[in-house]
Order: sequence, then C-alpha cells, then structure tokens
Amino acid sequence: MSFFAILLALLLEQARPLSRGNPVHAGVRAWSVSVRRNFDAGREHHGWVAWGLAMVPPVLLVVGVYWLLMRWVGWPAAMLWNVAVLYVTLGFRQFSHHFTRIRDALESGDEQAAREGLADWRQVDAAEVPRSEVVRHVIEYSVICAHRHVFGVLFWFALLAALGLGPAGAVLYRMAEYLSRYWSRKSIGGAAPVSERLQQSAKQAWTVIDWLPARMTALGFAVVGSFEEAIDGWRFHTKHFPNDNDGVILAATAGAINVRLGGNALKMREELQTAPVYDDEDGWQDPGVTPGREADVGHLRAVVGLVWRSVVVWMLLLALLSLARLIG
Repeated sequence: MSFFAILLALLLEQARPLSRGNPVHAGVRAWSVSVRRNFDAGREHHGWVAWGLAMVPPVLLVVGVYWLLMRWVGWPAAMLWNVAVLYVTLGFRQFSHHFTRIRDALESGDEQAAREGLADWRQVDAAEVPRSEVVRHVIEYSVICAHRHVFGVLFWFALLAALGLGPAGAVLYRMAEYLSRYWSRKSIGGAAPVSERLQQSAKQAWTVIDWLPARMTALGFAVVGSFEEAIDGWRFHTKHFPNDNDGVILAATAGAINVRLGGNALKMREELQTAPVYDDEDGWQDPGVTPGREADVGHLRAVVGLVWRSVVVWMLLLALLSLARLIG
C-alpha cells in the first residue's frame, strides 16, 4: 500500500501542484505560532515542551484518522488518506518552479534574471554573484530541497508505515524540518523574539531526525551517479560544510556529478548590512570546498537526472519490498 500511495501522490503533485498559501500550510504556521507564543518561556525544558506540543498533535491526528479508516471503512480509504497526507508533504513542485525559472534564464543568457530568480527563491543578496556561483547555489539549494521535500519524506513515511502508523512519518519529518526553519528566525511577524532555547531544541531535534535520511539520500546519489567519487566526497569533504547532514548530501552530490560545491554562502536579505565579501580587483573569490569542475548550466541537467534516477531506484526498492511482503 505504501508504494501505491507514494506513486499516486507524486503523480497527483506533478499534475496539480499544491498552491502557495494553501489552508493546510497556513494552519501549520498558525499552530506553530500559537505554541511558541504560549509555551516559549526561555528555559531549556520549555523549549522541548514547546517542540513536543507542536509536533505530537499533528502526528497523532494523522495516525488516528488512519486507524479509524482502517478499522471502520477499509484499506482503500486508508490508502487515500495516505495519498492526501503525502500530497501536502511530498513533492518536487513545491520548489521546482524556482529551479526551472533560473535554469531557463541561464540557458537563454539572461544572467540578471537568473540572479533575480535566485534572490526571490532564497531571499538572499545575489546582485553581484558571478554566473558560476549562481549555478553552484542553485545546485546546492535544489539538492537540499529535493532531499527535504522528497527523499526524507519517503524514508520516514515508509519506515513508520511498515510499523502500522500510516502517514505519521511524513508529518513527523516535515513538521520537524518546518519548526527548525521557522523558529530559527529571531522574530516572527513582529512578535516577541524566539528564545535561543527553543531554537536550539528545534535544531537539535531536526538534526537527529534527519541524520539517517540524509545518509540514505547521499547513498542513493552515489548509486545512480559516480559511486567512488561520491563516496570519497562523503568521507573527506562533509566536514567542510557547516551542517553535517546537509554536508553529507552536498559532498556526495559533488562527487556524483563532478562539480565543485561549497564556499561562500549568500547572505540573507535580513543580513544585508554584512553582505558577501568581494575582492575589489579579482571579483568574487570562492574556490569551493570539494574537487570537481566549476559549476555550469550542464550541471543543472545532471542534477535533474541524478535526482530522478534516485527516485526511480528507491521506488523500485520499495516496490520489491512491498511485493516480498505480499508474497510472504
């Protein structure tokens, strides 16, 4: 049932992508704001209490509905519930329009439009970024988004579904990622600043939850890409990235498609007072942290192929596991 639920959700999301500002995402945002406002008292245990209260009710809700449908209606209704939950938590179309816009601009030679697309996507200062750095950042952001919107969701959904918990894994993963990202902001909507304790709790929990999915994604990229180079990148260059989980994925990606990744990070628009440092004589100075070729538009096509081949591999593996379970 998990295989068909994922397949249907991916097809539905490709045919009719979820719109921005949809009521589900708006409800999650309102819920996280309410929990933070009422339970973020600034102490360490308050941070964990707030995180738990934000996480547990949505997970219990989707599990409860799944169990009720299984018991009183039947497995077809439960599978449709899985598809519905996956539709709002899984999918490329939640970010791929940004990637397509920037890639098309680069292929047509409109570097300014590509910079504007990158700045709009990530809310960063990209006004003076060289073409190769635009491509490099697009590759990094796209790969991480593919992991967080697709591969990480697939991993946790399949794992907890096998334990009889329905779509709980998909909600657990996406909620953990969202809270870590949303609560990392110093202030939300003009409200009181988010306490450091709450930010740390959400970040630590997200690091633990994403640890194994990140390595499974990196392994998938190695299998469908250049295996030895991807594994070498994983082993020797992960430490050069600021985030260990993301670093595993980016280092493996760099080896899998032979591209140089890492280096200067673009500054968020909130931090424009400390914009990226440029060398006045030679321009942007950023040697990167992984071996490989300088990023170019051809690497964007390579990334698309890498991601889709990895999706096919994991779907085939899931299909085989489902078939073995039925036969057994």
